[in-house]
Amino acid sequence: MAVAQTTQIIEKIGPAAGNGAGPVGTTPKIAEFTKEQELEALHHMLLIRRFEEKAGQMYGMGLIGGFCHLYIGQEAVVVGMKLATKDGDQMITGYRDHGHMLACDMDPKGVMAELTGRRGGYSRGKGGSMHMFSLDKKFYGGHGIVAAQVPLGTGLAFANKYRGNDAVCLTYFGDGAANQGQVYESFNMAELWKLPVIYVIENNRYAMGTSVTRSSAQTDFSKRGVSFNIPGSQVDGMDVRAVKAASEEALAWCRAGKGPVILEMMTYRYRGHSMSDPAKYRTKEEVDRMRTEHDPIEQVRKRLLDKKWATEDDLKKIDASVRAIINEASEFATHDPEPDAAELYTDVYR
Repeated sequence: MAVAQTTQIIEKIGPAAGNGAGPVGTTPKIAEFTKEQELEALHHMLLIRRFEEKAGQMYGMGLIGGFCHLYIGQEAVVVGMKLATKDGDQMITGYRDHGHMLACDMDPKGVMAELTGRRGGYSRGKGGSMHMFSLDKKFYGGHGIVAAQVPLGTGLAFANKYRGNDAVCLTYFGDGAANQGQVYESFNMAELWKLPVIYVIENNRYAMGTSVTRSSAQTDFSKRGVSFNIPGSQVDGMDVRAVKAASEEALAWCRAGKGPVILEMMTYRYRGHSMSDPAKYRTKEEVDRMRTEHDPIEQVRKRLLDKKWATEDDLKKIDASVRAIINEASEFATHDPEPDAAELYTDVYR
């Protein structure tokens, strides 16, 4: 990759990423977090990070089969958005979905058990990494077909408006999926009917392995709704405070009946597209720089220490408690029985 291209990619992430117009014509803000909010954000992001690290280890040991797409580096996006939602709001996403499940408070044991194909998994061991659901937590997947979740999320928003329940559907997809035709059919319908949906474009810069500068004529994805009159905003997706602030504005816009919003989350994945991707299309220096200068978890840790809201020992205890949860989940997922053969004939619709 050319040095100039690498610099362009990295410089779009960070404070400068929040300079665009917000969904209601304002400049995106940085939310002021209390000590409790910082600690909550840290816990949830660490839970996702440690879960994904463990999932990567288990995949390497042959305990997880099929596809496995890790969310490491992008934790602030889903955690910041979840902090802004209320009961009843829904979430739907693609196949990089473990972080979204955990942010919805789905049980790590059930998520990990699904990854290992066990009976206690959320889809009873039949769905694997890309196909888990929880109606109780308002999480609607987990979808393996690129951008398939976008019209589905739009449909959930239509149901919300039809029922008059004040709920908003958070529909996540990536920069690669943003070039799919069904996305724009959904945009048109959502704006035409003023549906309460937030289209969250998690721009991690490389889709499956091709830089946005090589695959997209318009690399500012917040502008993808312009021809449909859908407002959009670029957000520093590595800062959980910026994500929460932008999410609050977008949710208020939708609940006021003004229709859909696009939030382009400028984020970055540290690992390859999937576990089979060596990610040779970018330099080690680029990844190291992102980890050093923009890591979402380290930003929270630093603020807690600088404000003397926590000590190093306090943060180590939080990490240890999270690791214990993840270790319990992995133990459950490796010892839970496999599904009975009769499960082959359940949940089959004719």
